[in-house]
Amino acid sequence: MKTDQKHSRALAQRISVSLPPKLATALDEMVVSRGFQNRSQAVAEMIETTLIDQQQEDCSTIMAGTVTLFYDSAKPGLLQKLASIEREHVEECISSQHVLLEGQYIMEVLLVQGPVQRLRDLTNCMLAVKGVSSGGLTLTNKLIPQLHGR
Repeated sequence: MKTDQKHSRALAQRISVSLPPKLATALDEMVVSRGFQNRSQAVAEMIETTLIDQQQEDCSTIMAGTVTLFYDSAKPGLLQKLASIEREHVEECISSQHVLLEGQYIMEVLLVQGPVQRLRDLTNCMLAVKGVSSGGLTLTNKLIPQLHGR
């Protein structure tokens, strides 16, 4: 066991939760299907996800994440427009990865960090570009320490 895991467990607080039988059964099925080690790990992950969702409600909260885009690179001016949007959000855009898909399609994943509203604005601007077929923003409350500190 890693030292971090030992330290984390030593600081863990035990709680008790009562569930209706159907919900307890569904939880146990999810633990098995998703490969969790136990119920506690599954419940902790669900709570963490809910807390991250709640933190996103405050538009000024600093978060890190990814913007994923799928687009047709054959659309005239599309690549230049996306690059221009990234430059407008240079403080939030840390890096990007392009993956060639079938035909002229590209999947682009941007690593981003900054205030939630700025990240939403960046994502919305990019999704509105003609030729972008789909995409989205995924956020976490874990930060890259040297960027947009708390």
